[in-house]
Amino acid sequence: MIFSSIFFLFVFLPITLILYYIVPRKLKNLMLLLCSLIFYAWGEPVYVFLMLFSIVFNYLSGLEMNTYIENEDEKRLKFCFYMTVVVNLGILGFFKYYGFLVENLNVLLPFDIPYKELPLPIGISFYTFQTLSYIIDVYKGRVAVQKNFVSFGAYVTMFPQLIAGPIVRYADIEKQLAVRTLSWYRFGEGVTWFLRGLGKKVLLANNIGAAYEAIAAMAVGERSVVTAWVGALAFAMQIYFDFGGYSDMAVGLGKMFGFDFVRNFNYPYTAKSITDFWRRWHISLGTWFREYVYIPLGGNRVSALKHVRNILIVWMLTGFWHGATWNFIFWGLYYGLLLILEKFVLARFLEKLPGIIQQIYTFVLVLFGWVFFFSPTMKDAAAYLGNMFGINGSGLVDSMGLYYLAGNLILLLICIICSRPFPWKLFHRATMKKGWAPSIAAAAFYGAVLILSVAYLVNATYNPFLYFRF
Repeated sequence: MIFSSIFFLFVFLPITLILYYIVPRKLKNLMLLLCSLIFYAWGEPVYVFLMLFSIVFNYLSGLEMNTYIENEDEKRLKFCFYMTVVVNLGILGFFKYYGFLVENLNVLLPFDIPYKELPLPIGISFYTFQTLSYIIDVYKGRVAVQKNFVSFGAYVTMFPQLIAGPIVRYADIEKQLAVRTLSWYRFGEGVTWFLRGLGKKVLLANNIGAAYEAIAAMAVGERSVVTAWVGALAFAMQIYFDFGGYSDMAVGLGKMFGFDFVRNFNYPYTAKSITDFWRRWHISLGTWFREYVYIPLGGNRVSALKHVRNILIVWMLTGFWHGATWNFIFWGLYYGLLLILEKFVLARFLEKLPGIIQQIYTFVLVLFGWVFFFSPTMKDAAAYLGNMFGINGSGLVDSMGLYYLAGNLILLLICIICSRPFPWKLFHRATMKKGWAPSIAAAAFYGAVLILSVAYLVNATYNPFLYFRF
C-alpha cells in the first residue's frame, strides 16, 4: 500500500483517523500500532512477522541493557549492546546483501554457490536504522529505556514513515510518544503538507518519470546527447518530487496523528556546493550517519588523513545502504571524493564564484551522480554517461531527442520552478494575509491538487515509488 493510491486515500486513511480520534488518549498508541501493522501486512503479509520479531527483540534488549546500566555492569552491557547491533545488522544484511555477496563470491571462487534471490522486505533499511538509533541512544545514556511495549511498537511501526522515511530517531519523538497535542490547526497543517506531497508525487514525479523510463529503455546507440541529458534531468526531477513528495506526505500524516517529524528535504537543487546539497537532501539519513558513524569515528577532530578516511567510510556505507550493487557503492564514493575535494581544495574558490555558477556546478555534478544511481550496473552507467558526451550514441541531436525535449519542456520547466523556494514563499505570503479571500484561494488550490491527483490515479498505469527498493 502506498500513500498515492485510491485505497489508501479513501479507505485506509479515513478509517484509521476515525478510529485513532475516537479511542481514549491512553489507547491511541495501541490503535496506531495495530493500524500500522495492518498497513504493512497489506503488502508484506509474511514479513510482518520479521517486523514483530524486530520490535520484540529490540524492546527486550533495551530492557536488558537498562538493567546492566542500573547495576553498573559494564561488561555485560557492552556484550548485550554489540550482540543487539549484530543481530539487527545481520537481519538487514541477510535480506538485502545476501545475493550480492554470493554473486561476488561466485566470481572469485572456482565453483558456483547456488542461491535464490530473496524479496526485500519493504522499509527494512528504514526501520532497522530506527531501532538501531534507539539501542545506541539507550546504551549511550542519551534516552531513557522505553518500558511500554505498545509505545515502542508504535515507534517502530508508525505507518506514516515506516516504509520510506524520514528516518525518525527515537530521541526526536521520545516525549511525543507519551504526550502529544491534537488540534484542528495541527490537523489542517498536516493536510496541507500531505496534499503538497501528493501533488509533487502524482502530478510532477509520475509524469516526468514516464519520460525518463522511456529514455532509459532505449538502446545505447539510439540515444543522442540531447536525449541522454533530457533523460538524466527527468530522473533528477522524478526522484526529488517522488521521494520529497512522499516525505512531505509522511510529515503531514505525522501532524494529523500529533507527531512532528523532521523535514527530509530543503530545496536541494538550490545548493551551491555538494556539501550544501547533502545538507538539504535526505536530511534524516545524513543526520543518522553523522550521529552514529561519522562522529564516533572521530568526525573532523582527527588528523587530515583520518578525516578523509571517515568521510570515505560514511559515504561508502551511504551508497551501500541504498542498494546491494557496485554502482551504489561507487555512487557513495563518488560523493565522498567530491566532498573531500571541496573541503580541502575547492571550497575557497567556490565561495568567490557568483551564486548561479555555484548552483550550476553543483547540479551538473548531481546529474552525473544520478546516472550511477539509476543505472543497473557500472557498465550501463558508463554507457549512459558516454551518451551524454556523444560517445556511442546517435549524435548531438536527432528527431527522438527533439521529440522528448519538446514534449517535456513545459513539464521540466514547471519541475525546475517548483524545486525552488520562491513559488512556495509567494503562495504562503499570499494565503496568510487577513481576510476570507486568501483562505478561500488556499482551499481552492489544495482542493484542485486533490481533485487532479485523484483524477490521475483513477486511470494511472504508472505510479511507482522509487525508494521502496531501499
